[in-house]
Amino acid sequence: MKLIKLTAISAAVLASTAALAADPVIVVDNNDAVVYEAKPVAVAYQAEPAYVYNSDAGIVRNTTGAVFGGTKTFFQTAVNPASVSAEVGTLGYGANIGWSLNEKTELQAGWAGGDVSDIKDDFDVDDINYDIDDADFSNPYLGVQMRPAANWFTVGAGIIVPDNDFEVTASAEGPNFRIDNIDYNAEDVGTLSGTLEHRNDLAPYLTVGFRPNISDRWGVFGEIGAAYMGKTDATVRSSNPTQIVRVTGGDELPVTGAEVARRAESELEDKDWLEWLPIVKLGATYRF
Repeated sequence: MKLIKLTAISAAVLASTAALAADPVIVVDNNDAVVYEAKPVAVAYQAEPAYVYNSDAGIVRNTTGAVFGGTKTFFQTAVNPASVSAEVGTLGYGANIGWSLNEKTELQAGWAGGDVSDIKDDFDVDDINYDIDDADFSNPYLGVQMRPAANWFTVGAGIIVPDNDFEVTASAEGPNFRIDNIDYNAEDVGTLSGTLEHRNDLAPYLTVGFRPNISDRWGVFGEIGAAYMGKTDATVRSSNPTQIVRVTGGDELPVTGAEVARRAESELEDKDWLEWLPIVKLGATYRF
């Protein structure tokens, strides 16, 4: 009888555990039936927020874990936390979307472009000043923003896919165009105008900056740096291509306006300012 009793009790315990005691359990003891009702055990799980704003550090701390931790974690990281930013700078007007892997690392994908002649309207190449008449920029980019000290200081790096075209017009200094310390009479040369474009299909970039978050949703940022665009292809034309040009400062044979344009073109292609394009940008970020 004891064996039957122990067997019945054990079976009841196992059944109640497996089924979370959804149904009452009957145990027979010396012809007496006793009804035991097991209570289901409730376990409360509290979901941790995807990110927490740290007002002291001025950053948003991500709590979703590593991006490669699993399917669920990858999905959480992909959609939350995410941020969108608007920016303006030497690469043009643009926007990007970012995904925070943790409080120190954020992936970014964005685009900047448009007519940057509204932002920068001229530049100097040695002794010639060039007015930017039109600058059609398109700079999609992929990068990573890092916070080495887990605060507002940032270091950015990535790749730009540049498609940038300049239309420029040269301005003479006084009565002459000076190229390689030789003066060419500007009246004889006429107008020097041309186009420039970068040769690189991919341009690595590096920036440093600041990204303080002013609340759990809004932040601002500023960055400075450079992108290696490579050499440029230039085309310069003279409005007086067949005109013989008066030359000062060299024992030159007679040169035409077209030859002066060719020399200005060569000087443009050697200019480091165009090879290393400066990056200066300001913007605002919204995190959702």
